[in-house]
Amino acid sequence: MTVDGFTIRAAGTDDAAAIADLIRLAFSRQPRPTNPPSSALRETAATIVGHLGRGGGAVLESGGEVVGVVLWNEEDGAFYISRLSVHPGRRGRGMARALMDEAEREARRQGFSRMTLGVRLELEENRRFFRSCGFEDESLRSHEGFREPTWVLMERRLGPVTE
Repeated sequence: MTVDGFTIRAAGTDDAAAIADLIRLAFSRQPRPTNPPSSALRETAATIVGHLGRGGGAVLESGGEVVGVVLWNEEDGAFYISRLSVHPGRRGRGMARALMDEAEREARRQGFSRMTLGVRLELEENRRFFRSCGFEDESLRSHEGFREPTWVLMERRLGPVTE
């Protein structure tokens, strides 16, 4: 599928190894971001295969280069976005929105009524972006060893399909 000049390639559990190789090769060719590093760009092929094996994902291509990735799985009966990353030197918001739209299409296709994701509290810009995508703060969580909440679980309810 092509959206705004980007090509989106979906991945499912049946082709996880091929998509993981594509992501690994693409990210190994890209310059590493310096501030801040993107967690998905530090992923190994094994962890990406693990994510795809528990759910699926999509990659975003532009000019033959992979410039973004979204990975998802089911968690507590919800469609959970486990990774969203875009190349830091590109138009991040447009790419991130295209990947979130692809994730929503997959969530609806699988019959989910909500999507959830976790966002670190210090990344307020990310929280604003996900709010603009229809997500709302659901609950605050703490990482092991921290007394204060360090991230927020965000949720987006998906209405009935109107097609």
